[in-house]
Amino acid sequence: MDTTTAALEAEHEAITTVKYIDRIQFGKYEVDTWYFSPYPEEYGKQSKLFICEYCLKYMRLEKTYRYHIGDCPQRQPQGNEIYRKGTISIFEADGKEHKLYCQNLCLLAKLFLDHKTHYFDIEQFLFYTLCEVDKNGAHLLGYFSKEKDSLEGNNVACILTLPPFQRQGYGKLLIAFSYELSRLEKVVGSPKKPLSDLGRLCYRSYWSYEILKVVSVTRGIIRITDLTSMTGIAPTDIISTLQSMNMVKYWKGQHVVCVTPKMVREQLASPYFKKPRLTIDPTAIRWSPPTKQTPSTKVKK
Repeated sequence: MDTTTAALEAEHEAITTVKYIDRIQFGKYEVDTWYFSPYPEEYGKQSKLFICEYCLKYMRLEKTYRYHIGDCPQRQPQGNEIYRKGTISIFEADGKEHKLYCQNLCLLAKLFLDHKTHYFDIEQFLFYTLCEVDKNGAHLLGYFSKEKDSLEGNNVACILTLPPFQRQGYGKLLIAFSYELSRLEKVVGSPKKPLSDLGRLCYRSYWSYEILKVVSVTRGIIRITDLTSMTGIAPTDIISTLQSMNMVKYWKGQHVVCVTPKMVREQLASPYFKKPRLTIDPTAIRWSPPTKQTPSTKVKK
């Protein structure tokens, strides 16, 4: 690391050494926390915090929480519903328009993420909340955020499935949805690096499945650019995934896909090739890319 980065890392480590909030009450779940989150001091020093699963308001006392649950008018995330398929729903919230809600979402997420949350500088981000809908409302399962204008072409800045709902396919569903939005924008997407340990596993599994799905039915030569256009996955992510499967070689200054029928069969039988439990139906998406505003040019007189 350079000196500035090292100093920032040391400061972050010093601030986050002590985790005061041990658990939270979130809906019907009592959840053990994993990391420090910068809630205001009078809340951040509580051993247990009570959080409304609908508006994400946080409270210190159970009686306050019980009263709020009966009185809270909100029964779904803020923002617009842009996807509904069966009981699965996804909402889009603008960090600038729904600032308090998105801040609370980031504070909640930080309890389960070591890095990469933006609690206050959120106006440049969009937030996509994944919910399961029943007669009581839309229950938050997880989310991802993305920059409105990413110079690096990232289609995800931060992603999390809440602990009670992990290992049920929701993480890959969020990843798949982020790529569907990228397809509608006609861009190639990639998540912001570095990924968390759980994020890396989830993405690697998703990338492996999508790539193997293509190469298993492809005959003849296939290039990295072909895989990118067919999957929407960035070339660097495709190369790293193929390297993990020993399916790419560096030859004469370029990466060459090296696949044999035997290698494909072995990978199809491996744990990486897991058909997703949940899939996105593109026809159920009710979203169109925002219009990019070009800066106006002033004419000198």
